[in-house]
Amino acid sequence: MASAEDVKQRQVVEDRARNISHNVRCTECGSQSIEDSQADVAVLLRRLIRDEIKSGKSDKEIYKKLEEDFGETVLYAPKFDLQTAAIWLSPVIVGGVAAGVWAYQKHRQRTNVHIMALNLVRGVPLTPREKETMIDILTPPPPARSWWWPLK
Repeated sequence: MASAEDVKQRQVVEDRARNISHNVRCTECGSQSIEDSQADVAVLLRRLIRDEIKSGKSDKEIYKKLEEDFGETVLYAPKFDLQTAAIWLSPVIVGGVAAGVWAYQKHRQRTNVHIMALNLVRGVPLTPREKETMIDILTPPPPARSWWWPLK
């Protein structure tokens, strides 16, 4: 009969194996972890993970071995490097560029060449109230939006 320590040791191995198996993609199914898959490859990988744990390897070493044998796509959480950083940060960069373009266009709308020319001719800058009046007078009305192009 198994002692309490043997049962506890088997439970620890089983818990570690399940944890690792949940983070490894089945190479045959692709959409399931090897813990959830019943494919032959998944069964073999689960057995391999348990054998590696019993031989004393750490979780990190097991993940590294799986990645070396099957490629980075076998792991659900790929490592963070320059390529994955570009993929994850590209929406932020595109959003920043779009915000910059929008801000520049708004700035150009508010800066009127006529006011700058009047400042040069007068030699004295306009007061804020005069500037606001000039902008209201000289700013053309916004273009009509087309029903087929709302982002114009």
